[in-house]
Amino acid sequence: MPPIDSPPQGAAPDPPPPKNASLLQVAGAVFWSFLGVRKGSAMSRDIGTINPVHVIIVGNILAAIFVFTLIGIVTLITRAA
Repeated sequence: MPPIDSPPQGAAPDPPPPKNASLLQVAGAVFWSFLGVRKGSAMSRDIGTINPVHVIIVGNILAAIFVFTLIGIVTLITRAA
């Protein structure tokens, strides 16, 4: 008698769980989402691999970098004027 939790004969085995996204992949996904040019296939792939907490953290860091870059540019321009 086969074990109770084994798949029936001829059934396809379950696919392996998706690999977690790296920090660079999360940063890339957040960056392209900021610009609004995310592909549907990339979004579908990211749903299974990216941790939402990582997206929030990387999003806040990239937003802060963006704001400080703008402040630096404005300060540079106003000092020159």
